[in-house]
Amino acid sequence: MFTKEDVDFMRLAFAEAHKSLYLSNPNPRVGCVIVKAGQVIGTGFTQLVGLAHAEIEALADARKQGHELSGSTIYVSLEPCCHVGRTPPCTQAIIAAKPARVVIAMQDPNPLVSGNGIKQMAAAGIEVECGLLEEEAAALNPGFVSRMTRRLPWVRLKVAASLDGKTALANGQSQWITGPAARDDGHHWRAQACAILTGVGTVKEDNPSLTVRAVSTVRQPKRIIIDSKLDIPLTATVLMPFKGESTSIKDHGAMVVCGELTSEVQLAKQAQLQAHGVEVIAMPNSMGKVDLPALMHYLATKREMNEIHVEAGHKLNGSLLREGCVDELLVYLAPTLLGSGLGIANLPELDSLTQRTDWKRIDHTAFDPDMRLRFVRQ
Repeated sequence: MFTKEDVDFMRLAFAEAHKSLYLSNPNPRVGCVIVKAGQVIGTGFTQLVGLAHAEIEALADARKQGHELSGSTIYVSLEPCCHVGRTPPCTQAIIAAKPARVVIAMQDPNPLVSGNGIKQMAAAGIEVECGLLEEEAAALNPGFVSRMTRRLPWVRLKVAASLDGKTALANGQSQWITGPAARDDGHHWRAQACAILTGVGTVKEDNPSLTVRAVSTVRQPKRIIIDSKLDIPLTATVLMPFKGESTSIKDHGAMVVCGELTSEVQLAKQAQLQAHGVEVIAMPNSMGKVDLPALMHYLATKREMNEIHVEAGHKLNGSLLREGCVDELLVYLAPTLLGSGLGIANLPELDSLTQRTDWKRIDHTAFDPDMRLRFVRQ
């Protein structure tokens, strides 16, 4: 069904989609390439939420260069939208351009689209083919696919550890186990997330800002702090507003998620935080702590969050893993041994190897002198 030229042009569309990696949330990362007589005449990728989608950008690019769009072939990494959301339907703009053919990498998992965009274009007399490099296309948007199909975000847990699996000394000191190159790469993963999640213990111990600094981005992820008892200091850096003109106002801020709010002290603390512009959400489980699975469902369904990037201590890491909230492990290993110290996660002791949780390695990359490994659940 597909030719080598189709594959090559779709890979160009994927390259366009990568340009929206830090940009498009909560929309999916989509790339589009328009071809006529074997030549690329227009390219585009999804812009900030509320702005143009990849197809609209590519159509505008082709027109700006004076190209005639009728009879062209459009390659797009995700099925064009056919509903009115923050922007008009892309299918209408494509139909109006009168291409001969549209090649789509994967069907949109959004129930509002999910094949309807393909039907609309086919009904208008356009030849539509779907399924070219589908797995690679899905890998561009693990969070969006997860949110649409599971009603959960894709949760990526990042840790930096020694060869013997220690993330901190016994006294809590953890800065820095890995080198500058590995730490900079960590900001790449921060930048593509909708939110960065940590625990109040990490905030008290390290006072992090949890902002993206090592890569260029116009959008800062939301910062979420798990704090069952609402113990976070009002002066914590993570609660401070984002700085810089390049930061998108729509994405600024911090969210503190607590358990039960019962005492007058807690209610007063909630009011203080809210007065500082910090969002406070109570989401208790039966033990009065934060209900982590419920939080993940809330972030996906109510806040449209695709990917959650976790940078926390071994206690919260352990809770997230025990409750099945982690989809991917992002592990940076430093060529050093620390001996006694804190491990990656506070997990219960096993009685048998059959009780272990197995993970599949999907990537390994060197960041001299360290190594980055990525795993997903088997």
